[in-house]
Amino acid sequence: MGENLNLARKLNLYAWIVSGVVLALVGLMRRVKINLPEGWDVSFLPPFHATLNALTAVVLLVALYYIKQKNVAAHQKAIYVAVGLSVLFLLSYVAYHFTTPETLFGDIDGNGELSEAELMAVGGKRTVYLVILLSHIALAAIILPFILFTFIRAYTGQYEKHRKMAKWVWPLWFYVALTGPIAYFMLAPYY
Repeated sequence: MGENLNLARKLNLYAWIVSGVVLALVGLMRRVKINLPEGWDVSFLPPFHATLNALTAVVLLVALYYIKQKNVAAHQKAIYVAVGLSVLFLLSYVAYHFTTPETLFGDIDGNGELSEAELMAVGGKRTVYLVILLSHIALAAIILPFILFTFIRAYTGQYEKHRKMAKWVWPLWFYVALTGPIAYFMLAPYY
């Protein structure tokens, strides 16, 4: 048991480091832009990101179903898939935003600025979009280390701690996975 606790401590440290690096990258990606080579087009990435998030939400539902059925092995496999999809999303999302200007909800002419006429045209829909987007971003930032800690608890055999954390981590992770595609579909007309 002591060996598992030492492993858990090391993994927790790595989880904090990974979370810090991800938050730093997300903070930088809006300010730092890397020019892509001539002819490269990454416009396929936003729908790819929405798909990864949607698949993560589905897999999280599958993982929940399996654990409710007491099928721990299938639950574990589903969680590994959900974590893998989330890692793929995160890497692709950060790379996209380091190379591509931000798309603004309501920017009908695509000039990167919102005019009074554009704001009037979208009206209250922009507020709804921003509430969904900001809750998605804030919860994604907050929940990342806790997803990792919950995973570590199970991986190191701390099942009771894992269960206690998963009861509140799972719904937040699911919310983040679900609101990603919703935000994408609301923003899609402005890409």
